[in-house]
Amino acid sequence: MTTKVAILGCGGRMGRNLLQAAIEHESIELVGGFVRESSTLKGIDAGELCGLGHKSCPVTSQLNDLLAADVFIDFTSIESTMANVQWCNEHGKAIVIGTTGFNDDEVEQLKAAGKDIPVVLAPNTSVGVNLLFKLLEITAKAIGDSTDIEIFEAHHRFKKDAPSGTAMKMGQVIADTLDRDLNKVAVYGREGITEERSKDTIGFATVRAGDIIGEHTAFFADLGERLEITHKATSRMTFALGAMRAAAWLKKAPNGFYDMQDVLGLK
Repeated sequence: MTTKVAILGCGGRMGRNLLQAAIEHESIELVGGFVRESSTLKGIDAGELCGLGHKSCPVTSQLNDLLAADVFIDFTSIESTMANVQWCNEHGKAIVIGTTGFNDDEVEQLKAAGKDIPVVLAPNTSVGVNLLFKLLEITAKAIGDSTDIEIFEAHHRFKKDAPSGTAMKMGQVIADTLDRDLNKVAVYGREGITEERSKDTIGFATVRAGDIIGEHTAFFADLGERLEITHKATSRMTFALGAMRAAAWLKKAPNGFYDMQDVLGLK
């Protein structure tokens, strides 16, 4: 069964990978791409934009031009995503959201949208990263209460939010498994002379440098040993392919609020 998709915010690095993944995917049909009204890319062919030649798929600044799509894929900005979700809600369209950095109130709004349309919110659409989340749950159950837990993440210099959405999801998975409130136990930076580390702390360390696509590691450290669980992405295409998998799954899903664990059957 073919799933018709439209890519929102298709002009950037990730957007062009999404276009390519949609065009090359055997069960996905690309309807077109969306850019801002001020973009110089509107009117170009989506295939030409991602380097695959003319595909008769328009890049437009009008969402109504893309009404033939079953599922919209959004890796843009928080403000743009919230507006796009509202439009999808009004037009009965499913949406896969890869945007990160939402606050609690914004997440609640996205959950509310799931009452009327199918919504996947995935801070990371990589299949490998979502297997990582499952491994973190298993590890936290086994040794989380007896180890010090730290999360390290590194991304390219252009990334705006920190810690990354993936790192925050890692922390949330661990905290939920251990029945801790992440808002109370998270530590985002250490400097100078500090108190001894609290047993329940979940620490975060962030690096922004060069063209690092994405690296994430969870440390479970005890006296005498530590376990490290790591995922490294070397191409944005891994996220694009995961988004296509989510879009194909979402086409058949009832209205609801989902994540990649639902898409991959890991719950």
